[in-house]
Parts: sequence; C-alpha cells; structure tokens
Amino acid sequence: MTGKRVTIKDLARAVGVNPSTVSRALNPSTRHLITEEVIEKITRAADEMGYFPNRMAAALVHNKSHTIGLIISTITNPVFPPVVCGLEEVLYKAGYTLVTMSSNNIEDYERTAYGRIRERAIDGCILASAVRQDPVVDEFLKQGFPLVLVNRMTDRQDVHAVINDDEAGMRLAIDHLTGLGHRKIAHITGPMEVSTCFARLQGFTASMKSKGLSPEYVMHTTSFTAEAGFRAMKELLALKADITAVAAGSDLLALGCLDAIRDAGLSCPADISVTGYNDIPMMDRISPALTTVTVPQLEIGQKAAETLLALLEGTEKDDEKRGNIIKVTPSLSIRESTRPVGWWSP
Repeated sequence: MTGKRVTIKDLARAVGVNPSTVSRALNPSTRHLITEEVIEKITRAADEMGYFPNRMAAALVHNKSHTIGLIISTITNPVFPPVVCGLEEVLYKAGYTLVTMSSNNIEDYERTAYGRIRERAIDGCILASAVRQDPVVDEFLKQGFPLVLVNRMTDRQDVHAVINDDEAGMRLAIDHLTGLGHRKIAHITGPMEVSTCFARLQGFTASMKSKGLSPEYVMHTTSFTAEAGFRAMKELLALKADITAVAAGSDLLALGCLDAIRDAGLSCPADISVTGYNDIPMMDRISPALTTVTVPQLEIGQKAAETLLALLEGTEKDDEKRGNIIKVTPSLSIRESTRPVGWWSP
C-alpha cells in the first residue's frame, strides 16, 4: 500500500475482523477486551503494512488526542530527565504521548506554551515551571483544564500537585551538619517566587532555630546556577563570619560554592563543609563527592502521571476533587563534602 496511508479498515480487511476490533486491539486501554491471538495478528499486520494511527482524525472524532503536554522551566535543568522518565513510563502504558515544552523561566513563554496546549487539543498538562503566584496556573484552573503541578507548587491549595517535601529535606541536611558539630551554618537559596526555594529556606530556618542556632546567614540568588552559587559564596566569605558549613538550595549552587572555596585558597571539607539538594547525576563523581539531599524524581514523575490519568478518567476520590497535594519523601546521601568540625588540621 505504498503511497497511501493504511487505515483501520485496511487492517480489518487484511486480518478478517471488524474495524472496531482493530481499534480496540491497538488501544492500550481497551486491548484487554480482545484475545491475545487476535491482538498478535493485528499488530503483525500493522507492522507489515506500515500502519500508524491518525491521532488528529481520532481527536476530531472523539475529542481526545491521547497527548499530554509537559511545560518545564528549562530544558537544561538536570533535575527534569528522571521526572520525564517517570511520566513517560506511566503515560506510555496508558496509551498517551508526552509533548515537552520549555518556558525558559519566562512568563510570556509559559503563556505561549499554555496557548499551544489548548489550541492543539492536548488532553491534559503537567506543569513543572510554576511560580508561587502563577497566572497561567490560574488560567488553567479557571478553564477547568486537567492540570497537575510537578516539583513546584503555587501558593493556592486547590491544585493537584506532586512535589518533594522540601522542608523535610533541608532538615535532613541541617541535622547532619549539626550532628558533625557545625554551629555556624549558612544557606544559599534561589529565587523566593519559586516554592522549592521558599520551602527549603523555611526548613533551614525552622531547623536551625529548633537547635538554638541562628539562621542569620542566608544568601539569596536569582537563579540555580553554579555561577550564582559562586557569587553568593564569595559574598559569604567576605563577611568573615567564620562559617564552617553551607547548606545550598541546589546541587548547582553547591558546585559554585565549591569553586568559590577553592578560589579563596580554602578547602572543602577541611575548612567548610557543603551540602547540596536534588542529587543530580555525577554528584558522587566530583571532588569532593557532594553530600546532598536525594529527591526521588522518578517517583514524582510516576505519581504525577497517575494523578493526571485519574483526572482524565474521572477516577479521583471525592476528597481529591478540589485539589490533591502529594509530597514524596527525600533522603540524604552522605559523601565526602561534609566532615566534623576540626576533623583535619595541618
């Protein structure tokens, strides 16, 4: 059938079954209604004849494209690949395709992505670029469009979201550092309009105060980059505050801290211990290997996909209809960048 698109009717004639049987066999959500023998015949014929489903035509007929939109803040952020893997793992099995767009942390880009999702009949959206006051989230909810936030939250609670327990993660870092004898601990954080930064700062402040320690040394940055971490650490060192440890709000910020410490002729962890947050790839391979809060990003992606599918299929529980915020539990990966106070002397 070269030069002509193979249709479900063509497959049905070739296999000798009804077109509705072919449709069910090729749809993961209805495949269980067909015998394995018939499914095998249909899938073999589809491969041999070069059949691909016409999603656009199906979307027009059923008002459902089996496509999910994902908007992330930046494509270069190493936090997102495992989230995407978790999303795809669940959505693929349910017969959905994931389309990814980047907002580049620019509100106008996020609005453009929102418009493209709506105009292309995408069934639902996973949003990983939200800020605490986010007009795009407000618009999604106003229109009643199926939406799940991932990794980040807004200040409103009537949303569906799957996030890390960021306050708990920072408590793990501070508990570890104070357990090593550190008392003057600084925190380097990202922009406060992002919920992860806000929650981690809250966790730092509450944990320090609970131990009778001052949370006064906080450096704010406008991004999560190593360059921002480098500048913040240089400012900390200029304060001459005898800081013995830094709990960074992300691994990239921590990498900048390590560079600034070396640039000042100091050593980590001999002079200053450093912790990161997220446990992105290769943090166990750098020198010193970074002690960091490990976030189960794959699990976040999986749970976000499951939450969105429940919304699409109307199977969410009654108490979840007004919003359901799921927090996953982080852990601490202890490595070489943290040591007890005074553990080494020349």
